[in-house]
Amino acid sequence: METSEAPKPVRRLDARIVDWMAQNGLTVLRVALGIVFFWFGILKFFPSTSVAETLATRTISVLSLGYVKPEISRPLLAAWETAIGLGLLTGVWMRVTLGLLFLQMIGTFLPLVFFPKESWTIPLLVPTLEGQYIIKNLVLVAAGLVLGATVRGGKLIADPKAARTAERLQERNDSVRG
Repeated sequence: METSEAPKPVRRLDARIVDWMAQNGLTVLRVALGIVFFWFGILKFFPSTSVAETLATRTISVLSLGYVKPEISRPLLAAWETAIGLGLLTGVWMRVTLGLLFLQMIGTFLPLVFFPKESWTIPLLVPTLEGQYIIKNLVLVAAGLVLGATVRGGKLIADPKAARTAERLQERNDSVRG
């Protein structure tokens, strides 16, 4: 049954739930993403506590042509991820925080290419556990994109009519500028 066909009390409850999600979803997303980055960053300060540590430090070694050793890259990566986490948790300097996030995410996908034997059981089809760990970062990138789309004060709009009105205004503004 579609919501529009549901009894009025169900439609009202649905509208309240969706409104709550629109009002709080970005904050929940930002904090959840912040917890993930902060937690995984902190783990990297302690050798052998992060499953991604070896692939990450090997990737940095390849990128630096062997100049940056794991004993240097691991704490640097730990600090980088922890800083992203703190930025997301506090909501401070979001543009810088998201910039660091997107740069870091580029690096997280490189082991799929640099170390295919560790990343794939069947290339580009069946990832290993490490490959799955890397591929799940697509969700983190998507979350970063949603947060980035709102750094100028944008919001989620739960009401379809209000969303259409906002879309029309945006199209009108775009045509005036372009």
